[in-house]
Amino acid sequence: MEYIYKPQGVCSTQFIINVENNIVKDIKISNGCDGNLKGISKLVIGMNINDVIEKLKGITCGFKRTSCPDQIATALEKIKAGEL
Repeated sequence: MEYIYKPQGVCSTQFIINVENNIVKDIKISNGCDGNLKGISKLVIGMNINDVIEKLKGITCGFKRTSCPDQIATALEKIKAGEL
C-alpha cells in the first residue's frame, strides 16, 4: 500500500512510502540531501518496518531535533499505527 507523509522540521517535503506486509517495498523522497536520501531509500527497501524504525529513530541533523531518517521512522510508526 502506498502512503504519503509530509515530514516536519527537515528539508525534505514529502515521502511516498510503499509498504506490503510490514516490508518497505519502495520509498521516494522529495527534496533534501539528494545523494544521502537516495542511499537511505535503497538501504531500507526489503526491510521490516520495525527494523527500519529501530535503526533510524532519534537520528538528528546538525542542531535540529530530527532528521530525514528520523522522519522516515516517524512515518513508518504512523503507518504501523494506522494513522496514515
